[in-house]
Amino acid sequence: MGDTLRIGAEGEKAAMEWLRQHDHVVVERNWRTPPHEIDLVTLTNDGHYHFVEVKTRHIGSLTTPEEALTSKKIRNLTKAINHYVQMHAIDSEVWLDFMAVVEHDDGSYTIDYVPDVANLHW
Repeated sequence: MGDTLRIGAEGEKAAMEWLRQHDHVVVERNWRTPPHEIDLVTLTNDGHYHFVEVKTRHIGSLTTPEEALTSKKIRNLTKAINHYVQMHAIDSEVWLDFMAVVEHDDGSYTIDYVPDVANLHW
C-alpha cells in the first residue's frame, strides 16, 4: 500500500474510533455509488444519520485536510447522500460532517470534527 493510501486508511480508522467514543455507531464504511464514495455513515442515539467525510494528512504536508474539502466535493457528497437516503428509505435527520485528521511523526493523530459542515442537515 502506498504511503498516501496508508495514511488515508489509518486516518479513517482513527476517525472511526473517535466517533465510536462519541456515541456514534458506524453503519457503513467506504460506501460507494459510482462515481462517489461516502467515507463513513454513522447513527447517533438521537436517531440522526451522519455522513462523514474524512481527510487525513501527515503533519507538515503541503495542504491541510480542510483544504481538500472543496465546494465541488460537497456537491458530490450531497448527491451520494441523497442516493443513500433514497436507497435506504431514511426518514430521519441527516447531517454532512467533516473530520480533519493529522498524523504526527510519533503515530498519534489530531482530529478535528466539524458537524453539519455545510449546513445541509435535512
